[in-house]
Amino acid sequence: LAPRRGCIFPGLHQRLAVAPALVSGAPPARSYAAAAKTAKKGSQKTKQEETKKKQVTKRRLLMSKPVDDVYLTWYYERPSYDLEEAVGMLKKFQELDFTYPKQYVYINVFLDMALQKKKKVDPFASTVLLPYRFTDETNKVLVFTENEQEAEIARENGAAVVGGVELIKWILEDEIQVDFYVAVPAIMPKLIPLRNKLRRKYPSTKRNSLGHDIPKMLQLFREGLEYVVEDDGIIKTRIARV
Repeated sequence: LAPRRGCIFPGLHQRLAVAPALVSGAPPARSYAAAAKTAKKGSQKTKQEETKKKQVTKRRLLMSKPVDDVYLTWYYERPSYDLEEAVGMLKKFQELDFTYPKQYVYINVFLDMALQKKKKVDPFASTVLLPYRFTDETNKVLVFTENEQEAEIARENGAAVVGGVELIKWILEDEIQVDFYVAVPAIMPKLIPLRNKLRRKYPSTKRNSLGHDIPKMLQLFREGLEYVVEDDGIIKTRIARV
C-alpha cells in the first residue's frame, strides 16, 4: 500500500541485507552496542533518581500539644512527666477506673551499661532497702556463724535459720531452702562446697551479704527488694502501691 517499504518498516532493507551474512556463519556486526550500553547506564541513573525523589516525602511537622484528648499520636511528641505529677496521675486514674487501690506500681529503669572500649557491664542482681515498705511479706534469711553470741543476735533479729558447717549437707540436698544467705568472715573458708550451689546468692562483700554487722545484713535481706538487670540493661520491678 505504501510506495516504499521503509516507510512502514524503517531499516528493513538493512536487516534483509545482513541476513545472508548470518546464514554463512560470520559473526554479526554490533556497531551500536556501546551506545546501547551507555543508554542502559543512563536509564539506571534516571531510575535511581526517580526512586530517591519518591523516597523523600514531606512529613508533617510535629505539633507542640494536642488541642483535645482525642488525637493521632504520631503527630505529637510523646509526653513525659515529672515523678510527682506521674504519681498523681496514677492515683487519679485509679479513682476514675475503680481499680484496686492497693495494686502494685511497677517501674522500668533503662541503664546505660556501655563502657569506653565498646564493652558492656555484665547483667547483675542486687538488693536495695526502700525508704517505704509496701508489703508485709519478709524474706527468709539464713545466717552462717559458729559463734554462739552472733547466733543469738541473728535469732533476735529475725533470722530464719542459724548454724555452721552442719547446714552444708542439708542445703546441698535441698532440705533447707531460703531466700538469702549471709555469713560472717570467719566461716567463709568452710563454705566453699556451696559456691556452685548458691551461685549469685553465695555470701560476698560485693552484695553486702558478708560482714560482722548481722542486724544490718538481716534488715537489708529480710525487708529489702531484690532487682535484676536484664541483658538489655533494663530493670523491671515493683516499687510501691497506688
